[in-house]
Amino acid sequence: MYRIMVVDDSMIIRNKISRLPKDSGFSIVCEAKNGQQAVELCKRYKPDIITLDITMPEMDGLEALGKLLLISPDVKVLIVSALSDQATGLEALELGAQGFLTKPFTEATLLKALNTLVSDED
Repeated sequence: MYRIMVVDDSMIIRNKISRLPKDSGFSIVCEAKNGQQAVELCKRYKPDIITLDITMPEMDGLEALGKLLLISPDVKVLIVSALSDQATGLEALELGAQGFLTKPFTEATLLKALNTLVSDED
């Protein structure tokens, strides 16, 4: 069972990701509404996977990404963003994220993205 931290300033998106099927192999261990909160929760919960929005108040996803990878170098990060701006997504991947999912998304595309993240493990 992979432990997920959901990071998004939108409660709607956090709830949507948190409703993953029980038999999906993924469980939500915590949620954060900005990068600052994510950094604190990452230290406490040590998730295997983080879904991370880019545009958030207090600390955006790109800044949080660097800090999260310092705390937990092996964590898998899936950027989940409404930004149709692919450049920001590519920047996040260059900074260490392993996947990118564009909002809006379906449960099927979310599960596919998560499964792709964990199937890359050797």
